[in-house]
Amino acid sequence: MAPKSDNTETIVLNFVNEQNRPLNTQNAADALQKFNLKKTAVQKALDSLADSGKITFKEYGKQKIYIARQDQFEIPNNEELAQMKEENVKLQEQLQEKKKTITEVESEIKSLQSNLTLEEIQEKDTKLRKEVKEMEDKLIKLREGITLVRPEDKKAVEDMYADKINQWRKRKRMFRDIWDTVTENFPRDIKEFKEELGIEYDEDVGLSFQAYADLIQHGKKRGRGQ
Repeated sequence: MAPKSDNTETIVLNFVNEQNRPLNTQNAADALQKFNLKKTAVQKALDSLADSGKITFKEYGKQKIYIARQDQFEIPNNEELAQMKEENVKLQEQLQEKKKTITEVESEIKSLQSNLTLEEIQEKDTKLRKEVKEMEDKLIKLREGITLVRPEDKKAVEDMYADKINQWRKRKRMFRDIWDTVTENFPRDIKEFKEELGIEYDEDVGLSFQAYADLIQHGKKRGRGQ
């Protein structure tokens, strides 16, 4: 329910005086919606207050701008202004100190929140002790010469390695057969021809096929020894 006319004027007058700045009807109506006042009621109250001299207004085209009467406010003298400025400086310093304190407290809160609880510490301790025990058990097995790789995994790797060595041997032989056929009775220098084609032997790049092939036999001997 909207306030009565006299109550509406009181509400609008108090608002204009509190704001003490230029206002149009829309400004006042938006701010006074909380009092269930419509724009037409606010406009009527503003005009009535202006007509009675309780507020002042100026017209800019079709729009009226309302403002509180300035003679109702005490205007501070130079001494009072200087005192107010000094108090304002002190208040700003206090505000900065309060902000600094708040920042420090927030930082401390974040630090405390990031710390582990006693329950979390105990849980982490249990987990780390378990990991240490597992690592110690592995270390003991390694020192005793026990192989940690499962036999089936070891055999799979050895078979794959042997297959790659066999492919290497086969391709190496195929290349030799083709190369010997091509270069047989070749009129040019074979070494220069090889370099021209960008062909490199294993030995040219520091590889020894036999060294890799011997690893298979070495692995089998070691397996029998274990």
